[in-house]
Amino acid sequence: MGEQEISQQGESAKKQRRFMQRLLNDLALLEKWIDDGLIESGIRRIGAEQEFFLVDSSWQPVNRAMQILERIGDPRFTTELAQFNLEANLDPVVFEGNCLSRMEAQLSELIERLHDVAQKEGALPLLTGILPTLQASHLELDHMTPMPRYRALNSALLKLSGGPQRIHIKGTDELIAAHNSVMLEACNTSFQLHFQVAAEEFASLYNIAQLVTAPLLAASCNSPLLFGKRLWSETRIALFQQAVDTRSSELHLREMRPRVNFGNSWIKNSVLEIFREDVARFRVLLALPNEEEGEPSDVGQPPQLRALRLHNGTIYRWNRPCYGISDGKAHLRIENRVLPSGPTPLDEMANAAFFFGLMCGISSRYDDVTPLIEFPEVKANFVAAARLGLRAQFKWIDGETKPAKELIGQQLLPMAHAGLIARKIDRKDADRFLEVVDRRVAS
Repeated sequence: MGEQEISQQGESAKKQRRFMQRLLNDLALLEKWIDDGLIESGIRRIGAEQEFFLVDSSWQPVNRAMQILERIGDPRFTTELAQFNLEANLDPVVFEGNCLSRMEAQLSELIERLHDVAQKEGALPLLTGILPTLQASHLELDHMTPMPRYRALNSALLKLSGGPQRIHIKGTDELIAAHNSVMLEACNTSFQLHFQVAAEEFASLYNIAQLVTAPLLAASCNSPLLFGKRLWSETRIALFQQAVDTRSSELHLREMRPRVNFGNSWIKNSVLEIFREDVARFRVLLALPNEEEGEPSDVGQPPQLRALRLHNGTIYRWNRPCYGISDGKAHLRIENRVLPSGPTPLDEMANAAFFFGLMCGISSRYDDVTPLIEFPEVKANFVAAARLGLRAQFKWIDGETKPAKELIGQQLLPMAHAGLIARKIDRKDADRFLEVVDRRVAS
């Protein structure tokens, strides 16, 4: 969800300069902590964020998020952009033993708890990447969650784009539309995975995450419909990029990068490469109310880096670097954002096992995947997966181009399974979850 105590940026040049200085200070502080070896290492944790639609008995979106949150009284649940969306944050677990089944049990418990409370408000939680019954009328501002962050974000994005958000997606059908708010983003719900990494291994593992995103997505697509149109196999990808695109037509001609992006190159050494690029490339949208406040001066106290985290939350890389603090220790995570919500908790955990297994399996074989395939080919794989799903053709690290079903079934699922077993993940969990992906891809 991100910071809620925010103000809209751009109110004054002085305020913008202060926030930019805070951002640069945060970058310098993070660099120092990395150089001094103060980022947590030697442990791997996993986690997830689950987003929901709330629907009524006719499967229409229903604005009950605030009432449900008041009833549920559980800090793991939080708001999303629309009042017909909610999010639940799973507690992180150490990546070992029966962590996958424990994560599934926690996910199922959260869904069951939400279901029980939502029923009392005449609502039902639903897991799907895009709700097929959504109409443009559901995306007016009176459906937006009444919190300052969302209003400020909407105003800032519209100001930068200079007008309505324009959508053009072509699949079997074609959708051309314009909308006067950021609420198009509320069409999407996802199951976002978190994978904790050490600072010294961030670059190599982030590049692997980029490599495996295409086959992961191809095996997981479930959102082909929007406003009754048959579009991409995973329409969320195109819709999200266009829904928060702040580039004017002139900026498009200059090939500025959209705020939702896959990236344009491998990273070489550090997470700082991504953070620095994003600070340099993207205008600040939101600001903290007390930019003058510095970081704690206590030696060994992890810095909050609130400015950097807030700015990072308004740039939507499909694999996003994250800084956080847990149990008094600073850590880094890779957040994979491509997976749609649903259709069932078992499907979602199967997708998670596939991702985590590939991260382990490939990293155990290759210290560096960047010499094995050009980045533009990896990016092209990602777009092909979003457009075509399992009908895509992928260029792979062996130099061959293969159908997605063949690559996943014959090479990647066995590699993911071996990766999980090598990390001492329970074999019965590895077997059970990856079998779901195998059967889905085969059928």
